[in-house]
Amino acid sequence: MLGIVVLLNVVVALHAWRFTHFTTTPGPRTRNPEKLPTAEKIKLILTGLQNPKPVNLAPPDFPYQNVTLHSPNGRLGAWYSGVPAARGTVVLCHGYTSDKSRLRPEAAYFRQLGYSVLLLDFSGNGTSEGYQTTIGYREADDVAAAFRWAQARQPGAPVVLYGVSMGAVAILRAEAALRLRPTANIIECPYGSMLQTAKNRFVSMHLPPFPLANLLVFWGSVENGYWAFGLNAGEYARHVATPTLLLWGTADPRVTRAETDTIFAHLAGPKQRVDFIGSGHEPYWPKHPGQWRGVISRFLRTEINN
Repeated sequence: MLGIVVLLNVVVALHAWRFTHFTTTPGPRTRNPEKLPTAEKIKLILTGLQNPKPVNLAPPDFPYQNVTLHSPNGRLGAWYSGVPAARGTVVLCHGYTSDKSRLRPEAAYFRQLGYSVLLLDFSGNGTSEGYQTTIGYREADDVAAAFRWAQARQPGAPVVLYGVSMGAVAILRAEAALRLRPTANIIECPYGSMLQTAKNRFVSMHLPPFPLANLLVFWGSVENGYWAFGLNAGEYARHVATPTLLLWGTADPRVTRAETDTIFAHLAGPKQRVDFIGSGHEPYWPKHPGQWRGVISRFLRTEINN
């Protein structure tokens, strides 16, 4: 019995390390676990996922400049694109195992609305320093660094924070723990807590979430030097008075309706929510271009341009 317990902890600790430490070897990343056939799921359980450091796919097709930011986590790569007579700046924050290049379409739309854009690579991702991710915890420091850079670039102008999944959670933590005060937030599919998102992943693989999810979060805490059980967007939301637009897809297998309901209910300031019918844990603009653009533009007009 003791041997089984030890083996289980060794396997889970390996998974926690692979989830939070990117490899230096380029190559394909393991597909979404819920889409794997049974044989590949068994192999994944025993060996952990392949998790190469995300790389930028291509530069923007609009004018931009490379920017280096400085965070407690190290040097950060970013792209800045200014527009004439800008209404403000939108800081774009990507999700887990992603990078700033994945947000080029969203950035292009914000530019159409008259906003300069700053696309950020979180630490460990893209052109930023390191190979580690804390899935929203220390990334809050990166959000703060980007926010302050944008403030200094256009003093007194509005700064909007836009984040997807991990990026959305990092924004909420930056405001709750680091006391950032942006003009507005647009957050897409933030997960409720690290423990709940771990449970959701095991459920999607048809594995028992208890005790596997609890062990995964415990070993992630040990290996990364922070208490991952405290990484909780629902609790952060209680301290967020910034006007916030929350977007969620009704077919999201990784973020449940209950998690989304809790975050929205706890947001302490003016808030709006829009659900995208049939969308999963993915960008909403490809499937719902008109709806996505419409809710973004109306929200910004309401909160900034009046």
